[in-house]
Amino acid sequence: MKIFQLIQKPQLRGAEMFASQLSANLELTGDEVCLISLFPGMAKLPFEGEKIELNRPIGKRFFDLKGWKQLAALIKEKQPQVIQANAADTLKFAVFSKLIFGWNTPIIYRNANKMGDFIKSKFQMFLNRFLVSQTAFVISVSHECEIDFINTFQFPVQKIATVQVGVEPQKPGSIPDDLTGIRSHYPILVNVAGFVPEKNHAGLVRIFSNLIKKFPDAQLILIGEGRLEAEIKSIIEKEGFKDHVKFLGRRTDVLEIIKLADVFVLPSLIEGLPAVLLESMYHKTPVVAYHVGGIAEIVKAGKTGWLIEKNDEKNFVAAVNEVLEKKEYTDHITGNAFQMVSEEFMNVGIAGRFRDIYKNFNNE
Repeated sequence: MKIFQLIQKPQLRGAEMFASQLSANLELTGDEVCLISLFPGMAKLPFEGEKIELNRPIGKRFFDLKGWKQLAALIKEKQPQVIQANAADTLKFAVFSKLIFGWNTPIIYRNANKMGDFIKSKFQMFLNRFLVSQTAFVISVSHECEIDFINTFQFPVQKIATVQVGVEPQKPGSIPDDLTGIRSHYPILVNVAGFVPEKNHAGLVRIFSNLIKKFPDAQLILIGEGRLEAEIKSIIEKEGFKDHVKFLGRRTDVLEIIKLADVFVLPSLIEGLPAVLLESMYHKTPVVAYHVGGIAEIVKAGKTGWLIEKNDEKNFVAAVNEVLEKKEYTDHITGNAFQMVSEEFMNVGIAGRFRDIYKNFNNE
């Protein structure tokens, strides 16, 4: 099959990383994939196949006749059987291109979040309900997100299915040069998330402030960028433990950092199903996370991780303490998690499930 994968821009965000890994695995079994980014970006994504950068102005994300025409021309030239839109901007772009320029290729939407949590107005509901009505099929990242999608948009159950994210069988390299001295500290906590409200860095800071009372040598590593970063830095400075927190920004060595950590912490308020949790499990780093989105489908309390009810900071702290103080139990949990990921969440198998949907749909 010839498949177009649309992404927002070359960036090291979950949606783009997974679309790239999916594309690479699809090509391994003979499919022809073109990874098309709408907006400019600098990141190098893990896909060596055909990549096209439209470099459309981000300011025209709501109305871009020239960009829509460019996509239509590519479809006419390359004749893909399926177009997968990864994230909302790509869906809007594809739908309006199709409506205005009249191409017929089916649009499959990759739903990577609980969309109902992001819709705050009647206009947002109207627009998104219209956009999803133009799709041929939706592939949701988790069962929880699938149910939310159906309920939010009154979407036909026969036109949606769940296929989770996966991981690559990569071995981490050596400890990054700028972190070689950190292993003299204990414990090391790591969080990977953009600095946006739903990732709840303020809550994470409160959690960490309680942990360092018991572990005064603790270190917190924050990987990511975003508009709230300066605010979080200010809070940490006021709390008086800025020497305990490292802001690393955007990184290409995330696996190496996850591997050296004692705990991966994710107190997000909204999530789909973050691949970084699976990556942590695959590299046997214990996971403590809030019960939001589809996280409970992989973080199973007492089996594969520590699952805490949203905003329960007291029990989040208690869970991290348990991870650090009960090594034999923690090793048992991380062993279970590694086995689950190895058996159920490797990208080569996940790509096959996407391919089955593409082919089944394409044969209709």
